[in-house]
Amino acid sequence: RHTWTPALKAPEHGQPTTLIHVDLADGRCRTGGSIAAQVIGQVGATPADLDRPEALVGLFHAARILRDEQRVLAWHDISDGGLFITVLEMAFAGRAGVSLSLAPDVPLFESLFAEEPGGVLEVRSGDVEATLRTLRDQAVTARVLGTATTGDACIIQHGSEVVFSGSRAGLHRRWAETSYQMQALRDDPDCAREAFDSIEQADDPGIQPVLTFNPDHDITAPFVGSTTRPRVAILREQGVNGQLEMAAAFRAAGFDAVDVHMSDILRGHDDLSHYVGLAACGGFSYGDVLGAGGGWAAAIRFHPLARPAFARFFARPDTFSLGVCNGCQMLSQLADLIPGAEHWPRFHRNRSDQFEARVSQLEILESPSVLLSGMAGSRLPVAVAHGEGRVVHRSEESAAKALVAARYVTGTGAVATRYPANPNGSPEGQTAFTTTDGRATILMPHPERVFRSLTNSWVPADWPMDSGPWLRLFRNARAFVGEY
Repeated sequence: RHTWTPALKAPEHGQPTTLIHVDLADGRCRTGGSIAAQVIGQVGATPADLDRPEALVGLFHAARILRDEQRVLAWHDISDGGLFITVLEMAFAGRAGVSLSLAPDVPLFESLFAEEPGGVLEVRSGDVEATLRTLRDQAVTARVLGTATTGDACIIQHGSEVVFSGSRAGLHRRWAETSYQMQALRDDPDCAREAFDSIEQADDPGIQPVLTFNPDHDITAPFVGSTTRPRVAILREQGVNGQLEMAAAFRAAGFDAVDVHMSDILRGHDDLSHYVGLAACGGFSYGDVLGAGGGWAAAIRFHPLARPAFARFFARPDTFSLGVCNGCQMLSQLADLIPGAEHWPRFHRNRSDQFEARVSQLEILESPSVLLSGMAGSRLPVAVAHGEGRVVHRSEESAAKALVAARYVTGTGAVATRYPANPNGSPEGQTAFTTTDGRATILMPHPERVFRSLTNSWVPADWPMDSGPWLRLFRNARAFVGEY
């Protein structure tokens, strides 16, 4: 909803845009205490400060106006590293080039590296004068700093002299070098290297969603008039924390989402006979002490009430099941109770040896899954958050016969085999599986966290904000149930 991010939009717009320096220091460029001062051993210099607090107030007023007018494409505050690093970080995020023109009356070092309060705005070239006027009306000092381009070059001009010219990819590698060295010591070094090398992959455009269906089309519309909402059990165990998002997603699709704790089943208060759907949620059941999902699965497998209750539910032809993240790990260990799931894999420690929380891109594959019906061929961004998501098949036969429903892909649509596009090291990017009849589906990512587009870190501007593409998964469940 018109959120400002640091990612430059020039490549997205296909033409250069203008960068504006919002200067709350009114032209002062003090470097005392800055990162650059520490690097060169500078002492005794005056530090940056906000000498005119009303300028900060004015910036907030101007920002509100500019946001309402939708003039700003990107914004980044000036902090560690000063103006130069601020602009570069915007270029890195947007995979854009930049050309800066610095005033000749201010020394180059101070212009680039002073950490005075302020920021950088990206606007369309036709909006420059209106943006500057809005800022100046609020007593905020601002001037045109340069342009963002669709290329890779980063150029700095001081007065009439070009003082720097380099590639954005090369600068990005220099900027990420320290983090890479630390990551290589802490995590799997091969994964760290793959992530570091991906910076220079100019042919990878990043996340590029592709839709094979219309997210505005509500396939549940024929059932809106139903007097009773079908009930879905939102299943959780000690340590599970994804039940609220899951309930919200199913409710948005027309279900009555019922909170069902494992203790209800273990004590005989609930036997799952009153539900048409079951959703096992994400989190950390039993703190993953027995392996992710292991304790939760054992509580079902070896309990005299729980095991038959789940077996009866899975056997009913009118039911569907969804396992997400920890729920996916748990259901994979109940495969012998779920008809058609005998070739499901187990999920082991991520190849990076770290908990992976990031945005990844999935491709929905052709499969019997009733929850992914009509979505095949789509490539969608999705939230990922797990420490044990690497697919390990039980045998070569299972690997060949497992019904894969989704896989990680790169921005070009190729199967993601390298980190971080493949966040856990699963073979062929595999991350979702279904049964032979399609009634049970498990996946490691979290579609319930992003069923509304506005909860994504990023989506294309033309996507509907409330009913995002992932809502289709939950609407498919409602369509499967039909009249109720």
